[in-house]
Amino acid sequence: MSLNNSILTLVTFLPLAGAVLLMLFPRRDRDIRWFAMAVSVVTFILSLHLPAHFDASKGFQFETNIPWITTPNIHYHIAIDGISLWLVVLTTFLTPLCVLVSWKNIHGEAKEFFVLLLALETAMIGVFISLDMFLFYVFWESTLIPMALLIGIYGHDRRVYAAVKFFLYTMVASVFMLAAILWLYGKTGSFDYTVVQAAIHSGQIEGLGYAAVWLFLGFFIAFAVKVPLFPFHTWLPDAHVEAPTAGSILLAGVLLKMGTYGLLRFNVGFFPEQAHIHAPWIMALAVIGIIYGALVALVQPNLKKLIAYSSVSHLGFVVLGIFALNTAGTDGAVYQMLNHGVSTGALFALAGILYDRRHTYEIKEFGGLASVMPRYATLFLFITLSSVGLPLLNGFVGEFLILSGAFSAKALYGVLAASGVILSAGYLLWLYQRVFFGKVTQPVNLTLPDITPREQAVIWPLMAAALVMGIMPSYFLQQIEPSVVGTLQSAAATAARVLPAITSFGGR
Repeated sequence: MSLNNSILTLVTFLPLAGAVLLMLFPRRDRDIRWFAMAVSVVTFILSLHLPAHFDASKGFQFETNIPWITTPNIHYHIAIDGISLWLVVLTTFLTPLCVLVSWKNIHGEAKEFFVLLLALETAMIGVFISLDMFLFYVFWESTLIPMALLIGIYGHDRRVYAAVKFFLYTMVASVFMLAAILWLYGKTGSFDYTVVQAAIHSGQIEGLGYAAVWLFLGFFIAFAVKVPLFPFHTWLPDAHVEAPTAGSILLAGVLLKMGTYGLLRFNVGFFPEQAHIHAPWIMALAVIGIIYGALVALVQPNLKKLIAYSSVSHLGFVVLGIFALNTAGTDGAVYQMLNHGVSTGALFALAGILYDRRHTYEIKEFGGLASVMPRYATLFLFITLSSVGLPLLNGFVGEFLILSGAFSAKALYGVLAASGVILSAGYLLWLYQRVFFGKVTQPVNLTLPDITPREQAVIWPLMAAALVMGIMPSYFLQQIEPSVVGTLQSAAATAARVLPAITSFGGR
């Protein structure tokens, strides 16, 4: 078996194997940290084989399709295309940084913490590579347990409440997706994504015309809660504020992208005519989320909650780009998933570094830190500008493409969404001004140590990624766009058959 045939399995299950071995380790925190770091770094290095050998002219690649369970007909079917490629790499990239940022602030149950972190990595990667819907659902639900435990055990004062709320919201919403998956299996006899998609697009499924709207909504509810799309967002601020730093990084960087990935892969990929029919109100919810999240972020007194609401706003852009249903918008949506993972992950890492020194996220407790922690202030400014969308940094490219797609779909949505860009500059730059400029009002802040080399080792890779993605977007987009175009063209053919009035569905 060549490496291309086994690489996805290696990348997916190496962290889980590391977690199992870690459970056998004696409770020596230093050895546990180094082993977790080694496993996560090796996983990241292996994952670089994927973009290095990815052929953008082809569809799903690095495929493995092995029968798993005979009855029902379930396969271990995994592969990636340009849409999922960089989401896998993003997951493997962020995980070692999460190990590093947690190096000194996890005590007592360090072994269990890193076991959960590595197990979570396997589950997250599994979501992006699964082409069997049963396998997809298993990985999807498997992310809940380690993340809920990370929040509930290692979080802050209201951690149990936040963990239970996160778990219940996502689990209940997932039931609707499970019902849709089982209905499709009952009609096709297969959980295979490609088989089911072909059956849907060819009109071979009996009764689909009446059931399509309910199937679309079943998938949509599960994914909209995970994004989270307004008004399903209320679990997110609590989860972020109470989670440990590593939990917030992976929650913002990867878990929320599972929702937007699902909307594109299943809602648009399976039901293009329903995506067109429902696009106006979904885009309206996305625009509301963009503006609402930004306005609420403006008035937040808590640093971490401000970043959490910025995620609601930024993920609204991604949903807007997906349901613009054109190449520019969808390219931008996929690119913005990666941008958000880098920039917001870095913001949560920086917030956690400050919390380790002061044990508070209250913005009023800071001020004037640029004179006390100049290196930290410089890194924070760079990441702030990348999140704002400064040209030549990563955020600009994704937002520009999304707004272009939104203007093409409906100018009003583009205009309203553009206000979110202005508001994001307002709340992020105002945050920076309050925390870093002016006089030091709290005497305890005068003795705060500047960012350490270990902490810089967390932030510098994220800064490098933000810069590379800002100045070399074509490297990423040339691998993303063919899969996006293929998805939209397939959707266009189906939609044109079901909705003859549509003549330019999925156009550039």
